[in-house]
Amino acid sequence: MTGFSTRQLPAGYTPGVPPNSAVPPIYQTAAYEFGSLAEAADLFALRTVGNLYSRNASPTQQILEERVAALEGGVAAVAVASGQAAVAVTLLALVGRGGHIVAASQLYGGTVDLLQETFDDFGIPVTFVDQDDPAAWRAAIRPETRVLFAESIANPLAQVLDIRTVADIAHEAGVPLVIDNTVGTPYLVRPGEHGADFVVHSATKFLSGHGTSLGGVVVDQGTFDFGREAARWPHFTEPYTRVGDFSLWDRFGQGQAFAALVKSKYVHDLGPSLSPFNAWQILQGIETLDLRVARQSATALALARHLQQHPAVTAVHHPGIAGNRWHALAERYLPRGGPSVFSFDLAVTDAAGADAAKTQEQVARVIDSLQVIRLVANIGDARSLVNHPASMTHSHLTAAQRAAAGISFTTIRLSAGLEDPSDLIADLDRALALV
Repeated sequence: MTGFSTRQLPAGYTPGVPPNSAVPPIYQTAAYEFGSLAEAADLFALRTVGNLYSRNASPTQQILEERVAALEGGVAAVAVASGQAAVAVTLLALVGRGGHIVAASQLYGGTVDLLQETFDDFGIPVTFVDQDDPAAWRAAIRPETRVLFAESIANPLAQVLDIRTVADIAHEAGVPLVIDNTVGTPYLVRPGEHGADFVVHSATKFLSGHGTSLGGVVVDQGTFDFGREAARWPHFTEPYTRVGDFSLWDRFGQGQAFAALVKSKYVHDLGPSLSPFNAWQILQGIETLDLRVARQSATALALARHLQQHPAVTAVHHPGIAGNRWHALAERYLPRGGPSVFSFDLAVTDAAGADAAKTQEQVARVIDSLQVIRLVANIGDARSLVNHPASMTHSHLTAAQRAAAGISFTTIRLSAGLEDPSDLIADLDRALALV
């Protein structure tokens, strides 16, 4: 009989023999046991694919990746620690050394921080354009441009992107289009069906739906051919010297080379790893994604229509409302329903901003008076959430940048949850009565 200290390590579990769990299990392990040194060497050299180390991926994470790829109609996916990390590793992998990005001005504030500050520190220039102006997209493209980036539905004003038009512009220039589909969700819109080559999600939001776990996913649609102009994409088409004398494009091909680069270089080197537990939590949320999004979408439209008639509200930014600038695009791209994240502007006594402190005070009075709707810097939760972009998520933007995105100090963002719509309306009316 072996000693106690020997038995306390392996007893009860044999690596490689899974139980027949009906629900994906949590593989809460930092590393994996190899059958032989030859097997380990092949994995590290990318000659074979398998479980190497949980900084790169875990079996639970791989289930999540396959599931999100299936929902978005893609061929491969990479899950990481947050939506911000998903955007970062995606753009870094595509831009390479000396590349340039063209991005929409109507982006989530944290993404703007990443692009205009951190990427600038990395020596990666970014040009911001009005997403609704095709001529601006074309004019911003340079010979060194390597990617176009936008959101399918912008946060917080719910502007709907004409995905096909921007995709055509990207492809005319020989570069991929990356779409952040966090607000859109794969239930409402699948950007790959309209020309997007890569789709990014903050899985923290709708995919999870319960507000417990951070995560991000990027899906490769398998549509962009890096081999067509190989000289523009040396990080895919030239020998990948850190593991061998082969190129990722030759070894893995279209639809897999991108994931291989992201996992083996950017996730491996920078370490934005998704924990197995968070991957498992997000998987639980995905199982009810369509039910939640359908109900949240209907509730948001009901709230938007109610707010549109309220005397304390000057504007409602929801593409489901007739007369909204993006209503026609919503009908085209969102046949299952509009977004559950939208914004509205208060009719405060000093909306022009002559007395910013007074405006802020009135906005705060409304937000702080809400009892059912909660003040949280998140969206896509089962709970209804409110946010003040100018002093929270978009506070780092300049006044000019906020104006370009349509955000003022009177703008309030609302993410509709699963509560009874009549309770949400009553909560809003009670707070708006203070304006």
